[in-house]
Amino acid sequence: MARSPVDPRRPLTLRDVSEASGVSEMTVSRVLRNRGDVSEATREKVLEAARTLGYVPNKIAGALASQRVNLVGVIIPSLSNLVFPEVLSGISAELEDTGLQPVVGVTNYRPDKEEAVLYEMLSWRPSGVIIAGLEHTEAARAMLENAGVPVVEIMDVDGEGVDSVVGISHRRAGRHMAEAIIAAGYRKIGFLGTKMPEDHRARKRFEGFSEGLAAAGLTVNDTEFYSGGSALLKGREMTQAILARSPELDFLYYSNDMIGAGGLLWCLENGYDVPERLGLAGFNGVDLLEGLPRRLATMDACRREIGRKAAEIIAGRPHSGMIGGEVIELEPVLQLGDTIRRR
Repeated sequence: MARSPVDPRRPLTLRDVSEASGVSEMTVSRVLRNRGDVSEATREKVLEAARTLGYVPNKIAGALASQRVNLVGVIIPSLSNLVFPEVLSGISAELEDTGLQPVVGVTNYRPDKEEAVLYEMLSWRPSGVIIAGLEHTEAARAMLENAGVPVVEIMDVDGEGVDSVVGISHRRAGRHMAEAIIAAGYRKIGFLGTKMPEDHRARKRFEGFSEGLAAAGLTVNDTEFYSGGSALLKGREMTQAILARSPELDFLYYSNDMIGAGGLLWCLENGYDVPERLGLAGFNGVDLLEGLPRRLATMDACRREIGRKAAEIIAGRPHSGMIGGEVIELEPVLQLGDTIRRR
């Protein structure tokens, strides 16, 4: 059973796995190095104990006196999504003069891939881990709890963190967008976004958005979901589909700016009066929006600042309060742009 994250942080050892599995340390070592003649039953017992504990082999054991390298593992879901390069920029800038070097792993929003990337990174005994999101597999969470180094989960504060957390409340962001749309006089709302089950932050924004509408006696009239990466073409296709099905809609809320930008271009090309006849909004506040014919309403999700604050914790630079176990919630800024009516 994994130790509580409030326990003193001591990296797990072969002895811990030995005690949990009931076999010798030598046998544990053979199993984990995939060497020696070990029965299948014993192998499974050892691997299950290691997985449950969150034990990760130390690839630099005996090589360095400190048993740590000057690397910071940074694990994110995507590099094609314009959000995360800016987060990485904040991390890199903050670590520049610390002697620490970020190393990036990408999960493609897959929990099994996140688990594998985390395992590999921790095996090199980094000086810290920055990882996107609060939702992980049991094995990944066990590894984070027992990593023995500072862990910062980023992008989201709606949930329980392993150690420190830096991000925004996506539920609150969704509610604030709903309130802005209602205040502008829109009443027939469509939502367009991801259906990737592991994109928890998009899901939380949708839940908060729906709650905000419900507080005013409204509901989401129609939805259009997709799987795959965010893209302008996807936004065009989704916008065309939802308006063909529900032409009465007077507002479209997109789960991110990329599909929102595609939707805006499609609406302008097809003669929609934006924002009077049809209002539009996205999320994230990416720089791409500056090059559109009209500025898409959005929310600045504090991406660079999130990266900077997370790296600051890893590097041990004090804020107000203790390092370790702190929660830093940033407030996204609503940008009305040119696609929400001004009342």
